[in-house]
Amino acid sequence: QVQLVESGGGLVQPGGSLTLSCKISNLNLDYWAVGWFRQAPGKERWGMAVIRGTDGTTYYSDDVKGRFTISRNTAENTVTLQMDDLKPEDTAVYYCGARFGYRDGSLYLGAGAREFEYQGEGTQVTVSS
Repeated sequence: QVQLVESGGGLVQPGGSLTLSCKISNLNLDYWAVGWFRQAPGKERWGMAVIRGTDGTTYYSDDVKGRFTISRNTAENTVTLQMDDLKPEDTAVYYCGARFGYRDGSLYLGAGAREFEYQGEGTQVTVSS
């Protein structure tokens, strides 16, 4: 059974940092793209960062580029999102998702996050003073 479990969310002040982790079970990360997307109340899901399975290429949406970093540990089957310089508009529930195949990971950014085949339950990130 495929499982994605997010952790690491919380409350942080503007300008602060958080590290989110996604523990993945029963998927070989060499064959799956894994990404992070978020959803704020009343808004559509939005893909922010993706790491491609075949070669570890990373992709970022413009609103997080330079602030967020996605990485993976294939030995532990985890994907991490390091978030720096957080802003109030980053407040949302954050999810990790997985999609089989070798396509350009930028396809899963923005509204493309709907293409993920599996996702976790999410973790809340709140940026507020």
